[in-house]
Amino acid sequence: MNQQASVWLSTVDQLQELRLQQPVAIREAAPHQGSIRIQVNPEVRYQAMDGFGASFTDASAYLMYRVLDGDSRREVMTRLFDPEAGIGISFLRQPMGATDYTTEIYSYDDMPEGQEDFGLEHFSIDHDRAYVIPAVLEALRLNPAIKVMASPWSPPGWMKTSGHMVTGKLRPECYGVYAQYFVKFVQAYEEAGIPIYAVSIQNEPGYEPKEYPGMLLTPQEEAAFIRDHLGPAFEAAGIQAKILCYDHNWDVPQHPLGILDDPGAARYVAGVAWHVYGGEHEAMTQVKEAHPDKEAWFTEASGGSWIPPFRTAFLDQMKHVIRTTRNWSKSVVWWNLALDEHNGPTVLSNSTCRGLVQIHQATGSIKYELDYYTMGHISKFVVPGAYRIGSTTFRDELESTAFLNPDGTTVLILSNRTEAEQLVEIDTGRGFIGLTLPDGAAATVTW
Repeated sequence: MNQQASVWLSTVDQLQELRLQQPVAIREAAPHQGSIRIQVNPEVRYQAMDGFGASFTDASAYLMYRVLDGDSRREVMTRLFDPEAGIGISFLRQPMGATDYTTEIYSYDDMPEGQEDFGLEHFSIDHDRAYVIPAVLEALRLNPAIKVMASPWSPPGWMKTSGHMVTGKLRPECYGVYAQYFVKFVQAYEEAGIPIYAVSIQNEPGYEPKEYPGMLLTPQEEAAFIRDHLGPAFEAAGIQAKILCYDHNWDVPQHPLGILDDPGAARYVAGVAWHVYGGEHEAMTQVKEAHPDKEAWFTEASGGSWIPPFRTAFLDQMKHVIRTTRNWSKSVVWWNLALDEHNGPTVLSNSTCRGLVQIHQATGSIKYELDYYTMGHISKFVVPGAYRIGSTTFRDELESTAFLNPDGTTVLILSNRTEAEQLVEIDTGRGFIGLTLPDGAAATVTW
């Protein structure tokens, strides 16, 4: 047997960050005594993967296009999106209007206080043409396999009971016009050269922020909006974008179940979008088992100072890479692609989030954060269309997730969850690979 495997290693002492090691032979005989055996089984197939990435928030795109010079921007974009020279990001979750990470609060149909626009005559994506759309188009040029999902944080203020984008509910008489707002957004972005793969209805519908756009939406309200308005509107307009429900944390699976249990709404819904900030990964499997015909997408996990770097934060994110995919997710998506030295630009009075890249506004210097490397462990190697396949995992000790790419290559991602060095024996089905994983390390192995 004359095969070799490639190994990319990251260590918690940061001496190795997604670094290619010497090739490892695939041998006929098991290489270690007393090692942990990971068996990879390509015959057992689970979900097909859509992609891996983050969000070009207004803040992230602003930093790329207003702070960096052309050469620096090309370097960062290449390292983010190019599959060979970078980590090959293949999924973008794009906000529809302002979020907490924005230079200003805006929607695509802002009106003077007290005025409405039920005909959407003032609808415009011009705000995004300055730097958000150019950023996404450049990403698509670097990696044409990118899928773009769109999520609103709030409708325009005049559609809400509060009259503004921060707080307030969607007025019942505005359900129909809000569905047309989605239609116009998808059509406008596609005319700008950005195909929209999917939309979710509302970012974090169970949380009402006080400083940035947001909106509470009950499962019953979300089901009614999809069933009676958005689904039929997309159908009438010939829009192919998938509709995802929920887009919030694992701790309230009753919310997406309430929507999927409504047959009228469920017929339009492709599946559920999930966030990291509450509950456990297994909620995705719980909902998948209740509705096997619906898919799961993991769409937001931000790094931030509430989980201290490096070791704790690194292990936390590698856990999400592995456990989200092992619980049926078709995607792994962090939050801001880039933030500055003050965790902005932002409308928050206290920002604790971290981007994949830090762009220093005062100096223009660039720092690749740990989030870049954790994402790279999957995004650089697992191609959209790959299937997750069977692999042994040892919870809280040595965890794994494995994939079969369309070209027949296998990818195994390993996370040593302990403070001890681990001897690992990988049974590929056609031979054995022996590895030594330092404490806390992650490795991506391909063959």
